Amino acid sequence: MSADAVLAPAQGAAAPPGPPGPPPVPQRSPAYEARWRRVMDCIELRQPDRMPTALFMMFWPARYAGISCKDVMYDRERVARAAIEITRELDPDLCCPSLMTTGFGSLLDATGYRQIEWPGHSLPDDRPFQFLDREYMLADEYDDFLFDPTGFYYGKYLPRVAAAFDGSQALATMAGATYFDVVYNTVVFADPRLQASMTRLFDAGRQTAQHFAQAGQLMGQLAALGYPSGIGGVCCGPYDNFGDYFRGATAMMKDLYRRPAKVLQALDKMMVLTLRRLAMQKPLMSSPLVFIPVHWAPDAFMSQKQFETFWWPSFRELMLGIIEMDLIPMPLWEADCTKRLETIRDVPPGKCLYWFERTDMARAREVLGDVVALRGGMHPSLMTMGTPQEVETAVARLIDEVWAKGGKLILDTAFGIPDETPLENARAMYRAARKYGGG
Repeated sequence: MSADAVLAPAQGAAAPPGPPGPPPVPQRSPAYEARWRRVMDCIELRQPDRMPTALFMMFWPARYAGISCKDVMYDRERVARAAIEITRELDPDLCCPSLMTTGFGSLLDATGYRQIEWPGHSLPDDRPFQFLDREYMLADEYDDFLFDPTGFYYGKYLPRVAAAFDGSQALATMAGATYFDVVYNTVVFADPRLQASMTRLFDAGRQTAQHFAQAGQLMGQLAALGYPSGIGGVCCGPYDNFGDYFRGATAMMKDLYRRPAKVLQALDKMMVLTLRRLAMQKPLMSSPLVFIPVHWAPDAFMSQKQFETFWWPSFRELMLGIIEMDLIPMPLWEADCTKRLETIRDVPPGKCLYWFERTDMARAREVLGDVVALRGGMHPSLMTMGTPQEVETAVARLIDEVWAKGGKLILDTAFGIPDETPLENARAMYRAARKYGGG
């Protein structure tokens, strides 16, 4: 199914409302244009004037600014100030939308979110948030999801993951066949539980709109300083979405053996739903780069046959749909995916950016160099445990093995600067990129 077919609205239908977008991006400065052209030259497999660098971070601003992880989750103004200071000092070609990666503690409180624990709530103030891997969809609920994913979402899934949806079950009963049903089914809105849920969600929505406005303001400030955003939209691959957030790790792996046909059907449906959601996000994006964190593709997580059967087909269709929207898929291949390289090269050349964590980058250049640009390359253990000189040596080696041999590389760390990284190591990485990367 083409992305156009997936995303086409009903004849005469108005575009669905979305959250408030960021303020208009200021006039692009020559510095902004130069950085963005450098990045796009890499993605489109042309030779840029020098090797670009990118910045991504989660809780590292706490170390940089001398604040707690709780502050990073709750004090958006301090996070924004730290993000601007860090960006100015390290001077990357792509900056980080920091208020979309952290800073949302009040939103978790407002929704009574249950899938993660976070500092200032159920964790100490100096700990980053942690995901709780559980079964949020039961084994016998595949048919419910496949028949009516929206009804399942409101009727069962959302009340399990966030307390604010505890009264939303009634919404799943509203479908009807006659005009009498349409009228009479409004009785569910008289349900005190649904009214309480709507009141709580109204407050959460108001806070989220404020959060988006502050995030947009930060990205506008960074753009005015000449820094394009390294992430515009975010989505999850179909398998990872189902395995992480619905079935849980253990249950999902068992499903590959116990109900493989149901898994494949669910993944196809999740791919369509994800593309529809991205289509709503697109007008609000500050960058065409779509970040896709990849959790279940690594070599050690499943066999190559399982990868080619269950993981890759729906993920590839997702990326093709993203490309059809004139966006750029940017999967972050976590852990080591070296054995997957031959398979994942099956994408249109010059349309994707592959971000690697621990994969052999020299091998990635050999296999993927004529198809996709690469991002990453700096091992997290080196960043946290090494010395500044060791970091500089690693950057020089990476440039020799990848960039100098024609690989289109955007230097970055794995899933951002690790939270424990000493400031001098981060400085050494970006300094070495300018020293050895051609400018």
